[in-house]
Amino acid sequence: MKIKPFIIRTAKGWAWTVRMNTMRMIKIATGVLAAVLGGGLSAQSVAPSTPEAVADPVNPHATPEARALLAFIQSISGQAIITGQHNYPNDGSRWTDLALDLTGKYPGLFGQDFGFSAGEDKDSILSRPAMIEEVERQYRNGAVITLTWHEVRPTDDEPVTFHGSVQGHLTDYEWKELLTPGTPLNIRWCAQVDVVAGYLRQLRDAHVPVLFRAYHEMNGNWFWWGGRPGKDGSAQLYRMIYDRFVNVHHLDNLVWVWNVNAPSINAGAIDDYYPGPQFADIVTMDIYSEFKQSYYTGMLELAAGKPIALAEVGAMPTPELLERQPRWTYFMTWSEFIRSANSLAQANSLYHSPRVLNRDDPRLAGPMEAIRKATADRSSLKDETEPSAPQNPDPSPNPDPRIIPVAPK
Repeated sequence: MKIKPFIIRTAKGWAWTVRMNTMRMIKIATGVLAAVLGGGLSAQSVAPSTPEAVADPVNPHATPEARALLAFIQSISGQAIITGQHNYPNDGSRWTDLALDLTGKYPGLFGQDFGFSAGEDKDSILSRPAMIEEVERQYRNGAVITLTWHEVRPTDDEPVTFHGSVQGHLTDYEWKELLTPGTPLNIRWCAQVDVVAGYLRQLRDAHVPVLFRAYHEMNGNWFWWGGRPGKDGSAQLYRMIYDRFVNVHHLDNLVWVWNVNAPSINAGAIDDYYPGPQFADIVTMDIYSEFKQSYYTGMLELAAGKPIALAEVGAMPTPELLERQPRWTYFMTWSEFIRSANSLAQANSLYHSPRVLNRDDPRLAGPMEAIRKATADRSSLKDETEPSAPQNPDPSPNPDPRIIPVAPK
């Protein structure tokens, strides 16, 4: 299978093309940065003017690495799917390594979490520095990075317990206070998310693009941030963290991943939680049950051309299912589910399917290497590039953070 070439349009002035995985720099007369990543080890060359243009990231200041990663994901829609594996914060790469042991292949996507708990627990916040180091190592080794956060309830202080805080509840009064700039609860929330922003800044400064999945499964009623439909509900909190991370912290390395759970008695209609197309680069669903065709078509309709993905699964999709639902661009198996919800035969059937992209597959390894090499090449061209975003080394809670208004229907 050969992945079609593509082009990324940004606000800088360089384009990168790949020929046999060799990078060369081309100046474009229009002053537009384009990254042209060919089909793995194919000898076919592509002129910058021939590939089809892809949609810009929702953050207009997205880094070249973030743009290139998003463009690659857009390019494989309908053609291939990246294998992925989640790991608990204090587990390092344990479950990714198990996927290798079971299948002989490293997953193409490495997933991690910022955690919430204390001590030596698998979700310990003490593991954050080591987790960031592992993420950088995985990226250097060729993995796509995705991060999420089981966020502390803003009425609590870290560390917390899962059931006592992450699965806690806010009253309607507290929710309104949270969404209101300058209130005590809003200021507490700013301080809490600023902590995680500091770790994401380390990845930005290391030029690591991240698929960031904020307030995941927001249509479900099991997390404190979830189960609130409508313009002042869960989607508004997603807009708030987008605004703070993009406009206050300038985390331009993030690709914004919006996420819901498969609809159920405890998870509402996905449309009621969509923050608007200007806040999501990738539209994703978590499925721990049947991969219903209606889920797939519903996501395609809502995404309206944006990439879709399976951000969490227990049992992995089968090769046969992916023939019927070809536009999922990646999936991520949740930690121990690689073993508890999938037989050895099932895991190997998928990991060795022609459709999937594991970390060592040239169709993934080539573009990821190209992105990393482009970063190195740009370091010698500082006089040709725009200055980096303003640094904010010691962020303090903003008493009046701007809240993005709800997009008109």
